[in-house]
Amino acid sequence: MSLYRNSAWFLKGLTEFTKNGHLAAAKRFAEKDLEVSVAGRSFMITGANSGIGKAAAMAVAKRGGTVHMVCRNKDKAEEARADIVKETGNKEIYVHILDLSETKKVWEFAEGFKKKFKALNVLINNAGSIMSQRDVNAEGLEKSFAVNVLGVYILTKSLIPLLEKSTDPRVITVSSGGMLVQKLRIGNLQSERGRYDGTMVYAQHKRQQVVMTEQLAKTHTNIHFSVMHPGWVDTPAVANAMPDFHRSMKDSLRTPEQGADTVVWLAISEAATKNPSGHFYQDRKVVSAHLPLAWTHSSPLEEQKLMLLLEDLAKTFQPH
Repeated sequence: MSLYRNSAWFLKGLTEFTKNGHLAAAKRFAEKDLEVSVAGRSFMITGANSGIGKAAAMAVAKRGGTVHMVCRNKDKAEEARADIVKETGNKEIYVHILDLSETKKVWEFAEGFKKKFKALNVLINNAGSIMSQRDVNAEGLEKSFAVNVLGVYILTKSLIPLLEKSTDPRVITVSSGGMLVQKLRIGNLQSERGRYDGTMVYAQHKRQQVVMTEQLAKTHTNIHFSVMHPGWVDTPAVANAMPDFHRSMKDSLRTPEQGADTVVWLAISEAATKNPSGHFYQDRKVVSAHLPLAWTHSSPLEEQKLMLLLEDLAKTFQPH
């Protein structure tokens, strides 16, 4: 698997991204950061029925927050909701069914949500997609790009007015350390050229999410934006998309709760908002979005061009 042949990245991963890496980092965590009530605050979490998303939803629900679970599969979502309600006693857990690969429906969902709900304090863009082969959605867009990049862009941009009306608004996007081996490339957004390598396409999308976060933070200064790497986490998505990696690393992978820790910290702690908006995090700490001596830096012009391309694409599918 090409992503894991990058030795600098893999060696960093073996020390930092594993279960042991999290345990080492946790020694410096301030427990009081998460000892807060978020009653009266509203959180939207995509991909909330399993893995990191479910663990984050559980943590927020335990602290009294209202959770909007945005999921693709109704049965799995309802099952996860029942687990969360049972474990936390919090009934303010709502299921919304949305497939982020259906671009027009992302717009429709976000516009409908704004009409129905008066506040949204935190948006957690967690849902992601790794494809083993190239596929397109009904609108003709490459499916993983539609989920990982355009869907995140549309959902975030559409909900910004609601977030801005709410107190202490935050947007957290779950990226991946895989993006460290990718330089932003905007000339092949639909992965039409060259051989399709699903893990590298995913890693490129995760780089695009980092750039998107940095750019949105500049233009929407009253929202705290952040993007994070959860480490290597044992989730159904990893097991399905990268079976060889999952099999060989299984004993070292983080639990979903460990993977979700920084998501939760960014979503609820006061400490997180003391850092400037737009940064990349790993284990509750701002880290570089590039490996040392990396060739992955892009120009401001390229980064602005990505945002313009996303804006134009998004408008194409906006309901009138």
